[in-house]
Amino acid sequence: MPGSERSSEHLRDRERLAAAVKEAGAIALNFFGGPLKSWTKGEGDSPVTEADIAANDLLQQRLLAPGDGWLSEESENDPARLNARRVWVIDPIDGTRAFIAGREDWTVSAALVVDGRPVVAALFAPVTDELFLATAGGGAVRNDAPILASAGGSLDGARIAGPKRVLDWIALNGPGIVAMPRVHSLALRLARVAHSRLDAAVAGGSGHDWDLAAADLLVHEAGGMLTALDGQMLVYNRPEPVHGVLIAAGRERHAALADLVRAQASVSIPKFA
Repeated sequence: MPGSERSSEHLRDRERLAAAVKEAGAIALNFFGGPLKSWTKGEGDSPVTEADIAANDLLQQRLLAPGDGWLSEESENDPARLNARRVWVIDPIDGTRAFIAGREDWTVSAALVVDGRPVVAALFAPVTDELFLATAGGGAVRNDAPILASAGGSLDGARIAGPKRVLDWIALNGPGIVAMPRVHSLALRLARVAHSRLDAAVAGGSGHDWDLAAADLLVHEAGGMLTALDGQMLVYNRPEPVHGVLIAAGRERHAALADLVRAQASVSIPKFA
């Protein structure tokens, strides 16, 4: 497909995705702060609520087309996705524990992945009414305003968010780092790097495709980087959609932070999402 046709297709997908995540966010808000049915799933006792399921059903109805793959935290894993070139990667509520607790830092996270990388992304934070959008090669916006990751390579004074034990470990080896309050939605934590609210963010080692794909594109389209510790970009829609410790930051600062962590490779890094 020629580049102009691909760009037009991505823009159409972005419009559909933006509308869908806002509609899903509105559904979740109807449950937010009120009586809520919830239960746990999986070996890690991860919580799920009726709002997660309702938002997931809406997104699947609005987005899934014949031939597309589907990978969502709240849908049964369908191995057919592995043979699909286009795969929707969805977390209907990223930060469910925050949602249950009545906090504002939860999001609807959705991305279209093609050949293992996100090409269209939407992240919606309903409580703060923030809509982040990105297309591959087309930049990133927050509520229609262009966003950029913070410039500079120094770690001194850098505002970094992540799991407390991971940040404590980094601070021991990088004096001057400013540990910021944890953002409970991992997708939103990474998106805060894309619009310079944070200088860097860390994922502690149990993030899934649905937590990461949308934020990944946002960070890169905002001029930053999100990679594993070895500097490799993430590949999505694998049989096991789980990733290790990750770093997000502007390009120069990303290199400095990755160097710091690699220099202490013999030290065990705690695993927390």
